[in-house]
Amino acid sequence: MEVLAALNLGDIAQIFSKMGMFPVFDLAYYIVSILYLKYEPGSVEVSRRSPVASWLCAMLYCFGSYILADIMLGHSPLDYFQHNSHILLASAVWYLIFYCPLNLFYKCVAFLPVKLVLVALKEVVRTRKIAAGVHHAHHAYHHGFFIMVIVGYVKGSGVALMSNFEQLLRGVWRPDTNEILNMSFPTKASLYGAILFTLQEAHILPVAKSTLILCFTLFMATSKVVMTARHSHGSPFALIESWDHHAAPTSPLKTKEELSEGTRKRKTKKAE
Repeated sequence: MEVLAALNLGDIAQIFSKMGMFPVFDLAYYIVSILYLKYEPGSVEVSRRSPVASWLCAMLYCFGSYILADIMLGHSPLDYFQHNSHILLASAVWYLIFYCPLNLFYKCVAFLPVKLVLVALKEVVRTRKIAAGVHHAHHAYHHGFFIMVIVGYVKGSGVALMSNFEQLLRGVWRPDTNEILNMSFPTKASLYGAILFTLQEAHILPVAKSTLILCFTLFMATSKVVMTARHSHGSPFALIESWDHHAAPTSPLKTKEELSEGTRKRKTKKAE
C-alpha cells in the first residue's frame, strides 16, 4: 500500500474514473464495433442491398449491450435511443465505414497503428459499461449478487450475446457461433470483470472502485492490443483453462473478425 501511495495511484485512478466517455472514447468504440461488422461475411452486400438492415445491425453492434440490459432490468429496449448525439455519431461512423468514397475512411481506421489505438480506447468504454451495469443492478436489487454479475456481463459483452439475432437481420443463420457456447476473450473477460465489480460493490473486495476500473482497463486494453497486433485469439486465460482440461495450451487461433476479414479480402481479389 505504501508503494501505491507513493505512486499516487489512488489520485490517478480517481481522475481516470471521472473522465467523460463522450465523444472521444465512444467514437472509438463505435468505429471498432462497426469495423468488426464490416468484417462479417455478407455485411458489405447487405449494405448495398438494404441500407436499413445494415444500419440496424450497426446500431446493435454499438448499443446491443444497452438494449439487452434494459430488457433484463424491466426498461424499454428503446430507452438508449433517446440519446440523439450518440445515435447520430454512431450513424455517421456507419455511413463513413460502408459508403465513404474509395473506402478511404475504412482504410484509415483499419490501418493497424490506428486500429490499435482505437481498440485500446474501446476497452476503456467496455470496463466503464461493466462497472455501470453492476452499479445499476445493485440499486435495483441490492442483495441480488447474481443479477449484478449478469447485468455487468451483458453490458460488457456487447452485441456478442445477440449475435444470432443480428445475423438474422443480415439474412444469415449460424447457430454454431453462439457466444455462450463458444465464448471469446472479451466475453469471458466481461464475465470475470462483472464478478470483480460485484464483489467490490458488495464490499467483499477491499479495493476502491476507481482503482479497480483503472487496473481492469489496463488489463483489457493491453490484452486486446497485443491480440490485435498479433492477429491472434490467444487469450490470457488460456493457461488457466488448459489446467482445467489437463492439456497443454493450444496454439493461438485467428479471431472471428480476422477470419472474416481474410475471407472478404480473398473474395475481393478473385473479383479483381
